[in-house]
Amino acid sequence: MLGSMCYWIFNMSIVASFMGLLVLLIRRIRSIPRRVLVFLWAIPFLRMCFPLGINSKYSLMSLISRFTMRTVTVYHPTDDISMSFSNVLRQADSYSPVTFKDVLQRNVFGIAGLIWLIGAISILLVLITLYVATMREIRDASLLSGNVYLSSKVGSPAVYGILRPRIILPESYADHDLKYILRHEQTHIRRVDNLWRLLGFLAAAIHWFNPLTWVFLKAFLSDLELACDESAVAAYSAEERKDYATALLDSAKSRSLFVSAFGGAKVRTRIENVLSYKKMTAISTAGFTILILAIMYTLLTNAG
Repeated sequence: MLGSMCYWIFNMSIVASFMGLLVLLIRRIRSIPRRVLVFLWAIPFLRMCFPLGINSKYSLMSLISRFTMRTVTVYHPTDDISMSFSNVLRQADSYSPVTFKDVLQRNVFGIAGLIWLIGAISILLVLITLYVATMREIRDASLLSGNVYLSSKVGSPAVYGILRPRIILPESYADHDLKYILRHEQTHIRRVDNLWRLLGFLAAAIHWFNPLTWVFLKAFLSDLELACDESAVAAYSAEERKDYATALLDSAKSRSLFVSAFGGAKVRTRIENVLSYKKMTAISTAGFTILILAIMYTLLTNAG
């Protein structure tokens, strides 16, 4: 049972790694808004968490297989099939029941599965512990209005919770920044960003053994914060964006335990992104929508 699970988790990780590397490559195109990149990041993380089984000849795995497939002439019959790059990709992109060739192979995957399970549970426990510690910090928060609370235990504003999100402000917040602070945190709630974060953390816990998973998670959390800033300032004038950037600087002097461990983009990067923000036109919005759908179709389908 654990051996089979480990085998398929490893295969899912191979496929998701190709997807994540492609998103990192696309991420280098500076003209693409972070709001677009967040949708693209959903692809590798969904691949890590769910064994998708829709086949397509236009899948990335199909295209790679075509370029790497070679014809091999067999002079003597044999039961052994050599591993090729194409075979590995096709095997990693399918989710049929596992049959191990011998006891040794089954035992190796069984031990690997046990190690994987211990690692995954340990990371989940760490995440839960950090979350509980943070929630304890804010349990005595006093209601300001609506879903906005004040707490002396937090150093910067943040949204806590998914189903019933609350905005927690530090007691030392500046009144002149309140408009922009609430705008940013309410944008997080509207975009359901905490649910996106949960997906990223879940993928990291499942694929903890893959170093690329942590690279993807860091980039994803950074893009998530930048995308929230872009949405928040979309209707702002240049002067209002400057005031928003100042509020970012004021509110980032310290961070809570959970946010410090898994925070998003650096403040300098966020400020630069806000000040250089350009509103998307109807044509660019339509173009990016088509791009996202095309990439998602190519990456979320299996080799057909």
